[in-house]
Amino acid sequence: MAKKETPKSSRAPKTTPKPRVHSELTGFEVSIDQFGELKSNMNIEKINEFLNQNVDDKKLAERDDYEEMKKEKPKKKKKS
Repeated sequence: MAKKETPKSSRAPKTTPKPRVHSELTGFEVSIDQFGELKSNMNIEKINEFLNQNVDDKKLAERDDYEEMKKEKPKKKKKS
């Protein structure tokens, strides 16, 4: 017996679940436009600040003074 083919328009679209993210990054979305540029809905400075606080830099781990650098926390700049 031949299978009945259902038209593509009647199939339910597959929905991909949203990934789990850190609470500081809720609502963060990133996409790539037709020119290959990354587009996001969050300021790059905020993303960099989050990464600096929460991710260890593998290249810096080889340095002798890495532990000292890690202990020092950068002072936040006041906005004028």
